[in-house]
Amino acid sequence: MDKQFSIECANCKYKQPYTELIFACPKCGGEWLDMRYDLPTVKAIWARELRFRDPDMWRYWEVLPLLDKHNIVSMGEGWTPLLKAEHLGSMLGQKHIFLKDERQGPTASFKDRQASLAISVLKEANIPELVVASTGNVAISYSAYCARAGLKLWAFLDSQVPVEKMREVTFYSTEVIKVSSTYDRTKQIAGKFAKYQNIFLDKGVKGIAAREAMKTLGLEVAEQLGRIRSRERGEYPTGMQWQAPDWYIQAVSGGMGPIGVWSGFKELYDMGLIHRIPKLGIVQTEGCAPMTNSFEKGLAVCEIVENPSSVINVLATGDPGPAYPYLRDLVLRYGGAFVKVSDSEALRAMRVMAQLEGLSMEPAAAVACAGVIKMVQERLILADETVVINVSGHTFPVEKQILENEIVKNNISVQNIEQHEAEEHADHKPEAKSIPQEGLFSALQRLDSRVKSIAIIEDEPDARILLRRILQHRRKYNIFEAPDGASGIALIRKEIPDLVLLDLMMPGIDGFTILDIMKADEKLRNIPVIVITAKDLTTEDHRRLSGRIESLLQKGEFMEEELHDSINEVLS
Repeated sequence: MDKQFSIECANCKYKQPYTELIFACPKCGGEWLDMRYDLPTVKAIWARELRFRDPDMWRYWEVLPLLDKHNIVSMGEGWTPLLKAEHLGSMLGQKHIFLKDERQGPTASFKDRQASLAISVLKEANIPELVVASTGNVAISYSAYCARAGLKLWAFLDSQVPVEKMREVTFYSTEVIKVSSTYDRTKQIAGKFAKYQNIFLDKGVKGIAAREAMKTLGLEVAEQLGRIRSRERGEYPTGMQWQAPDWYIQAVSGGMGPIGVWSGFKELYDMGLIHRIPKLGIVQTEGCAPMTNSFEKGLAVCEIVENPSSVINVLATGDPGPAYPYLRDLVLRYGGAFVKVSDSEALRAMRVMAQLEGLSMEPAAAVACAGVIKMVQERLILADETVVINVSGHTFPVEKQILENEIVKNNISVQNIEQHEAEEHADHKPEAKSIPQEGLFSALQRLDSRVKSIAIIEDEPDARILLRRILQHRRKYNIFEAPDGASGIALIRKEIPDLVLLDLMMPGIDGFTILDIMKADEKLRNIPVIVITAKDLTTEDHRRLSGRIESLLQKGEFMEEELHDSINEVLS
């Protein structure tokens, strides 16, 4: 059966069958065009065939705007792993955090999806040449796929794009034009060039292919999460098992990714394959957060950031255009949040994710992870909710710009960041609930040398492993572990450690009882105790702990400074 679908104008709702690529609404001239598919037919086809198809994004062929499979330009993009973030989850007191590892695309970023579909659509339309503006990843992906398809590419890159990425773009014989200005200005110049030369211009979020390609992320997440949940229940069904997360989190520049991913979840919902549409977590950097700032002010139209100051250049879009009102409407209608984090928070998260989860990711992906940490701390994300984070790309070779001793090439230095952190820390009041300000691993260097032995009393294995890794990252402490209260108190009596990290909620003998036993024993009563718990403490709980412990840390809040500062305060 021939593939049939329609195109609809978002402005005037004019609708017609899709027979060829068009760039604007024939009726009103509107540039935002949406695809409409025969979803009941798609559902029936997928029920029969999907489990037999290759694991790539083109397994969802029926809901992608291409008429002939012979025009597909592919390098195996899609079906990237959905990884459970065990240690990050333990640190935050969250059991269901997953990472969609888009670093494993052909050119190591989620833009490979966009490039594959966009270049396939242009090949089908017999368009031999195109212009794209980029902060790096799009230009690399488009260059690779254009080379594979035999199309000529003009890539306009702003001056802050790392030289390594520029070199990679030129490696594919792409014509590179470096613009000594912001990314927003670069887009304007690219548009004028394309118009003057009469060359097709890739319009990003306004383009059909770009948004439709990103929907495959949502489709994959629901299919993979359904499989994971089935295995956890010990079920191995022959049919499809789809499940949507509670949250989809992504760092954004122009906002195309979450818009496309949402449309994938929406189509699954309309087919009855999932029972909820995830909330969107939109994360930006403080130095360029036009969407977050506008949302916080209650604005329906985005305030433009004229001079972005973030060192994370790939997210420095000061004018997101029509993406903001679209995303704002989705968040207001289906739930979600707009969040911003500092560059220093993102860079700390980048290091933490590498050292705790083994994932070396690009700064933009670290922005998303830092956003999740902030959302957990602010109780926007609840403990039992399932969260999927888009790990959008790989660090290398851009780590030279971010992680070495000085970040000179991006007009900011590590000394600047440390000074900013010190200023933030000066305003930090230890007795107040606030966001940790110092990196976990730098804080380890400041631990008092008198601490030789630490006892961890915690019933969750992942939490024990995480605490051990945190404490031993910089120094080889003598660490003892106990999985429950009974063995914990026996361990403390036997080893007499210098410090005890104690969970409150354990089966049998709980943390409160261990404290009672320790305070009643002359040999144990002076051992410092730091309580780490995910429990929401009542007034009575606080009364029972008052004067008996040195510090109380919520599992979702000890991310960086709080744990180690508390240890230092105890020993001093």
